[in-house]
Amino acid sequence: MTVVQTFKQKYGPWALITGAAWGMGAEYSRQIGAMGLNLVLVDMRGDDLRKVADEVRRGGRVEVREVVTDLSRPDFMSALRPATDGLEIGLLVSNAAHLPVGLFFEQSLEDKIRMIEVNCRAPLILVHEFGAKMLARRRGGIILMSSGSATQGVAYIASYAATKAYNLVLAESLWDELREHGVDVLGFMPGATRTTGFELSKPRLERSAVAPVNDPKPTVAEALRVLGKTPSWIPGRRNRWILTLAQRLLPRKQMIKLVSSNMRQWYGR
Repeated sequence: MTVVQTFKQKYGPWALITGAAWGMGAEYSRQIGAMGLNLVLVDMRGDDLRKVADEVRRGGRVEVREVVTDLSRPDFMSALRPATDGLEIGLLVSNAAHLPVGLFFEQSLEDKIRMIEVNCRAPLILVHEFGAKMLARRRGGIILMSSGSATQGVAYIASYAATKAYNLVLAESLWDELREHGVDVLGFMPGATRTTGFELSKPRLERSAVAPVNDPKPTVAEALRVLGKTPSWIPGRRNRWILTLAQRLLPRKQMIKLVSSNMRQWYGR
């Protein structure tokens, strides 16, 4: 049996991907669709979502359903349930995130609350809804997108880093709870990745040579490759090397200063 056949058998027949219109969400849609899983794609950007869905459909192999909804809304499941009723969602990719960049007290309270709603509450609801069904079937997979920022405090993205720490700990905890029941869970921690959202934040990359910026295609491929093999993962050998070396050599205070210094180089005045 090929890798693609094994993946489809273990995590099919349907995958649900949030934040599917841009960046890594769009790339998850392409790669998972290429593996033969039907897709439910979720995003608030209807026009961009339609383009991704049409691109996957042109491959002619899978069925694609689009759900346009805002995950910050308390009733977002009322839009999602009609599209998923009767479907066996074997793979959940919780990728959507809200990421404003800026100093904590220069961000609005509304932005901070929206981060909690999109980055924490929505994944919790999705895992509760679809993970319980996977547990009952004793088969399935869940990828919770965390971040390299989840491992320590980071200036300019303080609230975002905190929400991504929630995703990481939730994923690692569920990995242990569900691994003996046939359900794989992964907390995936990419660093800076060259997505539309990242480019719109306008980082001044020429100021820093410390943190590498990854591309979405190999990053997503790595997440799909390690699902079922580890509770959490940082993509990119250089990223893993930098973090491991820094954590071993530096006190936590120095780690926070180092990562925050890089953010100041990208976004500071």
